[in-house]
Parts: sequence; C-alpha cells; structure tokens
Amino acid sequence: MNRLFAYAANAFPFWVSLGGISALFYPDLFTWFSGSWIVWGLAVIMLGMGLTLDLDDFKKVLTMPRIILIGFLAQYGIMPFLGWAIAKGMHLPPAFAAGLILVACCPGGTASNVVTYIARAHVALSVLMTLCSTLAAVLLTPLLTQWLAGAYVPVDGWGLFLSTLQVVLAPVLIGLVLHHSAPKLVRCIIPVSPLIAVLTITMICASIIGQSAEAIKASGFRLILAVLLLHSCGFGLGYLFARLFGYDKAICRTVSIEVGMQNSGLGVVLARKHFADPLTAVPCAISSVCHSVIGSFLAGIWRLGKNPGK
Repeated sequence: MNRLFAYAANAFPFWVSLGGISALFYPDLFTWFSGSWIVWGLAVIMLGMGLTLDLDDFKKVLTMPRIILIGFLAQYGIMPFLGWAIAKGMHLPPAFAAGLILVACCPGGTASNVVTYIARAHVALSVLMTLCSTLAAVLLTPLLTQWLAGAYVPVDGWGLFLSTLQVVLAPVLIGLVLHHSAPKLVRCIIPVSPLIAVLTITMICASIIGQSAEAIKASGFRLILAVLLLHSCGFGLGYLFARLFGYDKAICRTVSIEVGMQNSGLGVVLARKHFADPLTAVPCAISSVCHSVIGSFLAGIWRLGKNPGK
C-alpha cells in the first residue's frame, strides 16, 4: 500500500496538469475549494513537511554552509528579478505582473524533493535547501514582493508577513514538535502525506484556474508563456550558478530544481488574501503546473543518463 501511495505521489505533474486543464472547461468541479479551504490546505502541506524534519536536519545545515548559501542566493536572487524582468518585458497586465512577481518571490516547493530523487540528485541537500528557503520566506517573500510588485499594485507587506508566518512557519514547527513527541503517529502519517500534499496542491491550483477560467482563455497564451519563461530560466540559471562555483552535476541538478520549482500554493494563498484583484492568484496557479511539468521532464532526462559525476 505504501508503494502505491508513493507511485501516486510521484505522478504529481499528471494530477496538477489534469486538474488545471479540467478546471478551464469544468470550473464548477473545483471552484467550491476556495477561501478557508485553500488556507487550511496549504497549512496541511506545510505540516506534512514539518513531520519529516528532525533536529538533526538543522544540524546538517551547519555542515554544508557554502552550498546552502549558494542555493539560497540563487533562490532569492535569481527568481524574484526574473519575475520582475519578464513581467516588465512582456508588458503583462498589472494583476498578472504582480502575481508572477509574487510566485517568483516564494520559497522552493516541497515537490522539488520528489523531483530531486527522480533526477538522481542530492536529496538531503534538496530537503535542507527547501527548509532554509521556507523559513526565510517569512521575511523575504513579503519584502521582495512589496519592493518589486509595488510599482504595479498596492502591496500589504505587513499582511503578507503575518500570513506567511501563519501558513508556513507555524505548521512546520508543529510538525517538527510532533515528529519528536508522537513518533508512532508520525510513522503512520508519513507514507500518505506526500499524496495528500499533491492532491491538495492540485485542488488549490484547479480552484484558482477555474475561478479565472475566462480571463485565462482571453489572455492565456501570453501569461502561460511568461510563467514558462520564469521557470525555464530558473532551472537553467540555477544549474549554471552552481556550476560556476565548481560543484558536480548532482549538486548542480539539485540547485537547478530548487530554484526552478516554487511554492506556488503559498503564492495562491497570499494573492487571495492580500491583493484586491483575484486575477493576481492566476499566475501562481499556472506556475504549479508549469514547474511540475518542466521539473519532471528534466528529471526524466537526467535519470536516463549516467549517474552524475563531474
């Protein structure tokens, strides 16, 4: 049964793509999953991540400071400015531009750990990088979004900070506490938690796409192209950035995946709560489909190749 759950979770690009496409044509199937459902859904995802963490994970960060720092700089240096440059260069409407910048300022997505495993890259490093970028998101996501997207629409930086604190840090810390205080319960939950996360992300993104189906159809090509450019450049520049510092292919692949895959669910929640125009959440929802497909495609290519070396 655990193996079946794992196979289903590894197929997350299929589920997210299926949900997004279905929502364009049958929005009523998904639009009920809105409001507090989305907020609690993301909290469940982050709680699942916290359940997998151990205090030793934090200690490991201290043993790999250089590559963690390089990945961190790539995550919060490359992606936010890519989002801003693409939004400006493609002259996106203000709501779509703000949404693209918002998702570019989000931390690495938890699905990146699965893709890293498939790609035969450095899974432990992936987990640590996701952890560090997620914890830093409490401060950096609101600050960078307010700075880069403020020219397009008013941005409530303080509100973004409080929401990020609630839906990211609190569930992760609760999961960490449960990991140590209720190990038997955690062992029962962990096998199914990745599948729950995948299905929840699918519902969140499908709901947002369904609610904005007509707007996406009206200007979808330019918006989808912008999101594809954001993630494609993120994967490519992340790999080159790590390679520039002389790291081997396994680590370069890991940094590439971490930079290219964002926590789009967090972007959706923040957009819905703190931006007046509901269309701001649409690039975040499309992002989940795009980075999942690109990441899985790259992982498949890398997995078919020889084991990564220098």
